[in-house]
Amino acid sequence: MTSLARGTPPFRADHVGSLLRPRAVAEARQAWKRGALSAEALRAVEDAAIREVVALQESVGLRSITDGEFRRDFWHLDFMWGFEGVRPSEEEFVIPFSGGQDFVAPAATVAGTVRYPAGGIMREHFKFLKATTTRTAKFTMPAPTMFRHRLNPAAMTGTVYPDAAAFWADIGAAYNAALKDLGSLGCSYVQMDDVNSCVLCDQAMRARITEQGDDPDRVLDRYIGALNAATAGRPAGMTVTTHMCRGNFRSEHVGRGGYEAIADKLLSQVDVDGFFMEYDDERSGDFRPLRFLPKGKFAVLGIVTSKTPTLESKDWLRRRIDEAAKHAPLEQLCLSPQCGFSSTHHGNNLTVDEQKRKLALIVEVADAVWGSA
Repeated sequence: MTSLARGTPPFRADHVGSLLRPRAVAEARQAWKRGALSAEALRAVEDAAIREVVALQESVGLRSITDGEFRRDFWHLDFMWGFEGVRPSEEEFVIPFSGGQDFVAPAATVAGTVRYPAGGIMREHFKFLKATTTRTAKFTMPAPTMFRHRLNPAAMTGTVYPDAAAFWADIGAAYNAALKDLGSLGCSYVQMDDVNSCVLCDQAMRARITEQGDDPDRVLDRYIGALNAATAGRPAGMTVTTHMCRGNFRSEHVGRGGYEAIADKLLSQVDVDGFFMEYDDERSGDFRPLRFLPKGKFAVLGIVTSKTPTLESKDWLRRRIDEAAKHAPLEQLCLSPQCGFSSTHHGNNLTVDEQKRKLALIVEVADAVWGSA
């Protein structure tokens, strides 16, 4: 078989980033919040756990390595609150998920002009990760699009920002500064996680946006603009991808619908190197939208689910990849879980051993299909 090995990300076997938190990390973080543990002691617990989870990723053959997002409570909020001008609000936002559980977390508010801070955001997180692995250290962050549903809409048209366009311009510039700062630390792989663009696949959510007086297609245009402002002039040698899923909280989802509603614009216009796309069940629709994948860009097929412990068969995964290859060239495809295993500190409903088996399966299948993981 001819090898279709890749020397740069996204790799044939990749993953979204978050991994199940060890109990020791969860307990230490709660103790720190109560004031019963120092920040230094918490960091020592996290450091030890990250070394272990890096070793786990390396042991199964993954080439992109994350810190599992072990230093975060939420995949998005911890990073978003790091910008100047953004802070947690006393209000909460509540998102109903598929199984009847509500995702409840503090909202964010704009208290001043949004800028990337002089001290950076999570710089030490990345520096520790890079020093802990000889493989490609991957940094994950929420996409700038995530600000739309985490802020009170009035924040974008209030006293700080008289109009939404000015707000989005500053968000894009702040994210662009973040990428350049990470590049200065030697980061060569960044993934921006984007739920908001993907929920525009859901007809019910599109209808809700229309009821609010907006146009879903114009919303998508704003999202594309924010993403492209973030990635413009990114450091040479830095791969940037975006991950698009329909929500991931304690093994539940928030949206459904195939990519057809957004694929033409999003895949062709967003200036990233690859797209992590959720494809683990019927909620995600078929592979036909992959026909819009431009030459030179990659679709990372999230066929392996992170939501349940059931281990997919190798034959089934290979059939799914063959099906996808009818719509996009095999050399432009890769394989991953459909989302992280622990987007929040709660984690999904499976064990660390079950998680490891799924990651190892992805590597094995990628090696069989492309000649290299």
